[in-house]
Amino acid sequence: MPKMKSNRAAMKRFKKTGTGKIRRRRAYSSHLMSSKTTKRKRTLRKGTTVSPADSKKIDRMLS
Repeated sequence: MPKMKSNRAAMKRFKKTGTGKIRRRRAYSSHLMSSKTTKRKRTLRKGTTVSPADSKKIDRMLS
């Protein structure tokens, strides 16, 4: 039985932290930024963690 391959699309989108949580980028930050407020754009620059409901599935894709 060969080894399981990790999901390459998930590898590009998610990173694992030192404590085991999974980080992701926020949506709505690629274009049409002139109509968004400065506060909203600043918040979009920061990443966020994946919800616990989805982290198990994403963790399986990364390994």
